[in-house]
Amino acid sequence: MAFATVRGNRLSYEDHGAGRPLVFLHGWGTSGRVWDAQVADLMADHRVITLDWRGCGRSDRPATGYSIAEVTLDVLEFLDVMGLERPVLIGSSIAGAFLVEAALAAPDRLGAIVPVDAGVHHFHGMREHTDRLLADLRTDRAGTLADVVPQWYRPGASTARIDRTVREILDATTLIDALVVDQAGYDPRPRLGGLTVPTHFLHGELDTEVPLHVPLECTGLIPGARMTVVEGAGHMAQQDRPARFTGALRHALGAAPR
Repeated sequence: MAFATVRGNRLSYEDHGAGRPLVFLHGWGTSGRVWDAQVADLMADHRVITLDWRGCGRSDRPATGYSIAEVTLDVLEFLDVMGLERPVLIGSSIAGAFLVEAALAAPDRLGAIVPVDAGVHHFHGMREHTDRLLADLRTDRAGTLADVVPQWYRPGASTARIDRTVREILDATTLIDALVVDQAGYDPRPRLGGLTVPTHFLHGELDTEVPLHVPLECTGLIPGARMTVVEGAGHMAQQDRPARFTGALRHALGAAPR
């Protein structure tokens, strides 16, 4: 475990292996530990970095900055602080939006992006749903997460894994809830035609949080983009089917220009 000072905050990260740099970003409220299986495999022939973004994991919990735009700025400065040359960014769930924004803002600084079970525009306009969720989180955060988080995993997923995810989100600052609001107003589709960074979506076949039509639509809007479905996996595809997911990720990395 190490820390990098990024835009005045200390962000926790882990850095393993050597070779082509891969930077992994977790989803809402979790941490870089969601990528443990991928780190163990890919560190044999890549430099693998997992980052806890602001408010999550072991990173600082500043009072502000919980928006897609602000976290994207954190990510781009982190790449500079680490001296990474054209890394591949891999991001789960809401982190897919960070990847898209980073690629649109700084295409020359990235080698490729791999959004994983990314909502992208799916939650746009769902303010009524968002307001209900936020009200439930304020009233009973632990109980609400205990109901919601199991839906992120395939049927029959490990109870211990689900419980660990709930604990991670409970340990994160409640300020991350602002990202739920921000996502309800986020729709990058009009700009996706200008995304020039090689893009490969990976998406769980059984994802009920973000239906398959969402990455399919985005794939059609981004020039040259590709998509791979991870069979038997839900919204947390990297944990649901780690071997299948890592194989699909290796294939995507092999197809991405260096």
